[in-house]
Amino acid sequence: MAGQGLSDDEVQGVREALAAGRKPKVVFTAAAGQIAGQVGQVVELTDPAVSEEFVVVRFGRDELPFSPADLAVAPRGAGRRPAEPKVEPVVAEPAVVEPEFVLDRVPPPRRVESGDREESKVETAETVEAKPARRAVKAAKPKTPAGLTVTLAYAEGEWTVAAQQGAKVLAKPYVLKPAEALRMVALVDVPGVHEAVEQILATERSEAERQAEKLRAELAEIEARLAELREAG
Repeated sequence: MAGQGLSDDEVQGVREALAAGRKPKVVFTAAAGQIAGQVGQVVELTDPAVSEEFVVVRFGRDELPFSPADLAVAPRGAGRRPAEPKVEPVVAEPAVVEPEFVLDRVPPPRRVESGDREESKVETAETVEAKPARRAVKAAKPKTPAGLTVTLAYAEGEWTVAAQQGAKVLAKPYVLKPAEALRMVALVDVPGVHEAVEQILATERSEAERQAEKLRAELAEIEARLAELREAG
């Protein structure tokens, strides 16, 4: 009985076999529980991002989802019934009938009667047919919704936010104002995060004030030059 689950290459091989119209056989590992060692057929592969049990296996009359760790590639010939050996018919030899002598015949046993009733012993054999025990089937786990991830990021002087559920992108990263980013961070009760955001905002504020002071100085210089040109004119 296989003890390891399906590898990524074996899962890809199963996917290619299904695409070709085949239903590859697998054997249940010890991780599958009481049905370990039994053989089933893969009929479908669902989205592994939605659930880790994305390998749908037909076992008997049921089709249930399992994880790759519950399954292994079945060896060749697994699940086939062994060939029944041929039984040669026994030819009975014809019985030799010997002549019957009346003097040698044994008289039949005398029946013992009690009143008008004949006592006889009748032996009966009761055959109890045992019903085969039903194989335990692993109960299918209910599928839970995929996880939701909301990401607030800061890079190159811009705040962005994005949202993703499982493998599906709900919102691509878009730019936020610093005040909006600060309000979102305020919802997270983690002192270290608050300090990091305040430090980033303080650095941006200082840089913006420096650039504004530089622009004011340049503007004052331009206005002085313009006043000189007007006086000269």
